[in-house]
Amino acid sequence: MSRHYPIKYLTNKEIDQQKWDRCIAGAKNGVIYGYSYYLNQMAIHWDGLVFGDYDAVMPLTWNKKYGIAYLYQPFLAAQLGVFGNDLSSDLLRSFFDAVPSRFRHWDIYLNHHNLLPVENYPLYIRKNFVLPLNQSYEQLYNAYRENTQRNIKKSKQFGCRAIKDIEADRVIELAVAQMRHYTKESTDNIERFKMLYDQLHQRKQAICYGILSAKDILIASCIFFFSHNRAYYILVGNHPDGRTLGASHALIDAFIQDHAGRDLLLDFEGSDVRNLAFFYSSFGAVEENYSALRLNRLPFYLRWAKKE
Repeated sequence: MSRHYPIKYLTNKEIDQQKWDRCIAGAKNGVIYGYSYYLNQMAIHWDGLVFGDYDAVMPLTWNKKYGIAYLYQPFLAAQLGVFGNDLSSDLLRSFFDAVPSRFRHWDIYLNHHNLLPVENYPLYIRKNFVLPLNQSYEQLYNAYRENTQRNIKKSKQFGCRAIKDIEADRVIELAVAQMRHYTKESTDNIERFKMLYDQLHQRKQAICYGILSAKDILIASCIFFFSHNRAYYILVGNHPDGRTLGASHALIDAFIQDHAGRDLLLDFEGSDVRNLAFFYSSFGAVEENYSALRLNRLPFYLRWAKKE
């Protein structure tokens, strides 16, 4: 027989953010995106569901359109969902059942410990790739695909070199230019991310890496965040000239070389895109899948409009 757990819905003002963050810090499936400081910066609005004395929590990141509230996934927040220990299908269902009915449409990503069958909620699977760095650099390098090793050598032959602690604005500028080819990212989201980076950099939880060409042009770059023994490959900015120079391979290799032998998991944050999945796996990264959920309770006339 299934069990129903009592879950409280709290508006943002009602949440005890210290208790919330203690839950995220101590959860087996805790990730940086679940902390209140991350949500405060990256979510347009967020409330929360709480079990017990913050024994398990679920952020509800939301916005409104046409006067209707909906749940969405904030920019650069790859996984949310239910955080805590001793998670079960019944507990997840209780959390989902407790989502207020005013949220008529859900399109959210959960996390790698929410991969459970949940009655009445059709979860689907998304791909992530992670690489444990708790081996020597030589062992990690030997696990790269041959093509990856060739690209790293080619980068050195062309006079490229790795640098770190570069200005975040340089990475963000490249990233935004790259995004314009695929999507139009809002200025608001970029400004939110800049403020989040400043906070995490002050806490020594963020670092920027780059690859310079022989002419000192930044051709590959990335911002990494740190928490829960994970390094998050959070925002990537690449110059078109770097594609033929093996720059992206060299950048990740530089990070791995600096952090090899540590109890750290390099989290690539995806991807369901085949080419990216192949790229990440070429470093020896393995799949760590997570769940996601779409739910449409909109009136029929808005459901039709949503499909258009």
